[in-house]
Order: sequence, then C-alpha cells, then structure tokens
Amino acid sequence: MKLPKEIFGDVVVVHTPEEVGEDQSEMLVKLLTSQSQRQVVVDLDRTELIASAGLEALIDAQEKLREQNGDLRITTTNTVNRKILEITRLDQQFEVFDSVLDAVKSYA
Repeated sequence: MKLPKEIFGDVVVVHTPEEVGEDQSEMLVKLLTSQSQRQVVVDLDRTELIASAGLEALIDAQEKLREQNGDLRITTTNTVNRKILEITRLDQQFEVFDSVLDAVKSYA
C-alpha cells in the first residue's frame, strides 16, 4: 500500500485513502508500523468511509507503535470522521487534532 506521506523530523504524517475498510486494514497497520519514524500522525481528511476494520487497524497500529516507544495521533477536519471517533469513543483513546501542524507539534 502506497499512501502519500510527509516527514517532519521524527514525525511521519500518513494521508489515508478515500476508504479505510477491511481490504485496506492489514496493509494500513503494516504501513503505519514499518516507518523509520515511530511518531505517526494519520490524516483522515480525505477519507470518506471508515469501516470498523479501519478503526481496528488504527487501534492495532497505535498499540504496536507504543510497544516500540512511539505513538499514533489523528488529524481531521472532516465532521463525519470526528463524529465516528466520538461515537466509538476513540477520541478518548487517540489524540485528535484539527490540523497536521498541531498534531506534529504535539510530539515536541
């Protein structure tokens, strides 16, 4: 899985595809946890559909990154994605930011 990413020092920002479902979930975990940077920001702004398998992939990636002394944070201005994170209470597990810059700065 090739996704657009940006590197800011020790932080990598990964921009997710339009759909994050079962077909993409396993590859997404591998991508997020195989970066040389262990501080990861997932930008969900372009994502229009997040299935339960996609949410589970984010949780799995966060757990694996934390085992490697890293972490995963989320950024999105998409109101639907925000609501999904609220309803599933994942907004309490992940730090969620409005902008990529704020998420990257939070690692400082």
